[in-house]
Amino acid sequence: MVSSMDSPRIFVPPPLIVAGTLVAGLWLDGLLYVWPTTPTLLLIVGAVLIAGGLTFIGLALRLFRKVGTRPEPWQPSSELAQSGVYRFTRNPMYLGMTIVYSGIALALKSPTAGLLLLPLVAVLDRLVIAREEAYLGRRFGASFDAYRKRVRRWM
Repeated sequence: MVSSMDSPRIFVPPPLIVAGTLVAGLWLDGLLYVWPTTPTLLLIVGAVLIAGGLTFIGLALRLFRKVGTRPEPWQPSSELAQSGVYRFTRNPMYLGMTIVYSGIALALKSPTAGLLLLPLVAVLDRLVIAREEAYLGRRFGASFDAYRKRVRRWM
């Protein structure tokens, strides 16, 4: 069993938080039952956002495999990823998830899902990322502190 000091104590997987918020927004708009006709431009922009977000996520996962650490935030970290996409943002997976979310909300013309993006980002930032970063600070000390000063949390 992992001790509470050796993990960030994330109790709900962040992808479930993102997916749940998106489904709630789509449901509130009635989009789960009747798919609207979306203008081609919105579909294209949505698809580009989805592809871009998935790229961020994929690059981050690939780097985690390369450095030999786990991507699940509720698991202990064995290495601090600082290269690749992590040179530009400390949270490329969360950034990618929110970009994918935005693309889906846009492509499906869901104003409610779009409005729920702001509270979603606040929840991720304050309840997930803040815990992860506190853990990484305890786990990696000065190395993480230097990284945190060098690279922005989101972009």
